[in-house]
Amino acid sequence: IISPVVMLASGSKVSCVRASKARVVSSVRRSSVRRSSVPRNGVRGSSNVVMAAQVTLDATTGLQVPHGGTLVDLMETDAAKHADLKASCNHTIECSDRNACDVELLVVGGFSPLTGFLNEDDYTSVVENMRLTSGELFGLPIVMDTDSEDIKAGDKVLLTYQGEDLAVMEVESKYVPDKAKEALNCYGTSSIEHPGVLMISTERGKYYMGGKVTGLKLPTRVFPCATPAEVRATLPPNADVVAFQCRNPIHRAHYELFTRALDAENVKDECVCLVHPTCGPTQGDDIPGIVRYQTYEVLAKEVNNPKIRWAYLPYSMHMAGPREAIQHMIIRKNYGASHFIIGRDMAGSKSSISGEDFYGAYDAQDLAKANAAELNMDTVPSLNIVYTEEKGYVTADVAEKEGLEVMKLSGTKFRKMLRGGEDIPEWFAFKSVIQVLRDAA
Repeated sequence: IISPVVMLASGSKVSCVRASKARVVSSVRRSSVRRSSVPRNGVRGSSNVVMAAQVTLDATTGLQVPHGGTLVDLMETDAAKHADLKASCNHTIECSDRNACDVELLVVGGFSPLTGFLNEDDYTSVVENMRLTSGELFGLPIVMDTDSEDIKAGDKVLLTYQGEDLAVMEVESKYVPDKAKEALNCYGTSSIEHPGVLMISTERGKYYMGGKVTGLKLPTRVFPCATPAEVRATLPPNADVVAFQCRNPIHRAHYELFTRALDAENVKDECVCLVHPTCGPTQGDDIPGIVRYQTYEVLAKEVNNPKIRWAYLPYSMHMAGPREAIQHMIIRKNYGASHFIIGRDMAGSKSSISGEDFYGAYDAQDLAKANAAELNMDTVPSLNIVYTEEKGYVTADVAEKEGLEVMKLSGTKFRKMLRGGEDIPEWFAFKSVIQVLRDAA
């Protein structure tokens, strides 16, 4: 459980004030970079000035154009064909939680334009150039791994998960990945102190496989994950859709952040916010997905805000900083977003040994802004929002300029109060969210 004050200092801050769309320039000094991947694929030197990109909506639907131009749908809807598809398989692989998330997002089009796991040439291109061989940007490689020596190109593999048959994969290639290069280019470090590097080094198998995927069934989850097509059906045409990514319960400061984002200078008056939390595997010390889902559901009912759309993303976090920011933008683009809120050190991580940050505070923003126009998206960079006794939530620069008293509650203190059954200040957290967290403790 992370306090809004702590999270906003490291993850998500919005630069706009509700009463005005005045441009806000941050004087926050850029923090040092320990090991950053940005020089490989991005730019240095951050600015928090909002620079609008020209977002072109589909002329027919009035919605964002999917990445690559077409929203992929790999599900075989004719159930009569499922038996033959399964019978054609000569191998079976039980998916990990991460694999199952990747299969689901491939099948429903969250990873459009991909129609399957990456073959070696596409894998190498994404690792080295952050692009598919067809030219489209892509942040991180999507691969199926195995230790099996028996599976070979030309085989068909039944992908299962927790007793369910999810998909059939046609193995087009099987290769030994350069995991050291993958780690260094995608995560900015080859050290297993980074959780993503540890994952590809110790969780993934010796081989990667690429090939087309045909969906049979989506994973059965304790929380519903609307498909891109289903989310798009809820979005108003010809409006800006501002996506907000999170992986923790939403407290008051977060709510202020994404509702104020709708007033940003580069967001049209006709707009909605798509709150799209990641409910797949994240980090080991994060709150379980089902609990996070319950906090979002009670909060949606409590605020009952018609400008907000709520949906849940079956995505496995890599904590890859700048590269993951690009991945999140592509995914949210496929779900219909035209804008993406991106904060300081988005998807960042710290060394498991020293606690030092792997990325600079603005590396993710820099890479996102550098590629926003090509992605046909716009970014909404964020500044610090604080709670003051005199005026409630304001931006930190306003609080400092007017000499307002800033109220603070550390994450450590919040967790202690939560465990002890103490009253949590209403300016800090929503009562409904607190009750879910206490019931789950």
